[in-house]
Amino acid sequence: MRHFRLATWLSGLLLAFNAAAADVPFVFEDDTDAERYQRLVEELRCLVCQNQSLADSHADLAQDLRDEIYRMIGDGLSDEEIAGFLVDRYGDFVLYRPPLKASTVLLWFGPFLIFIAAVFIAVRFLRRQAARMDADGQAAATEAEGERP
Repeated sequence: MRHFRLATWLSGLLLAFNAAAADVPFVFEDDTDAERYQRLVEELRCLVCQNQSLADSHADLAQDLRDEIYRMIGDGLSDEEIAGFLVDRYGDFVLYRPPLKASTVLLWFGPFLIFIAAVFIAVRFLRRQAARMDADGQAAATEAEGERP
């Protein structure tokens, strides 16, 4: 049992070091590039985590994308060129705010449509329950009146 605890502790420690090692800090020549980098990694979605930005994610792919963005900033590419490269490679889903077009309509309006459908289903269910309760109440009242002498 003691060996199992030691092995568990060591594997947890290795995972912690691995996660910390994945976040490599970048050195920029000027503050403008550092600000551009930070803005880009916060506006782009991690494709592994899907609910985190590249800045927040510890996934290996997120680190690779951060490395690529750093390299492209160093090569002098604009923010639009960097975002365009990532969209060409991974699709509009990589953007937290994808453009409104035919292929992204569900990304923009899907949550709203799901909400409307849920409200419609809930209202229908509640109306049926209320109608069933009224019918059961009337039937019970009629039976009660019929049993009186």
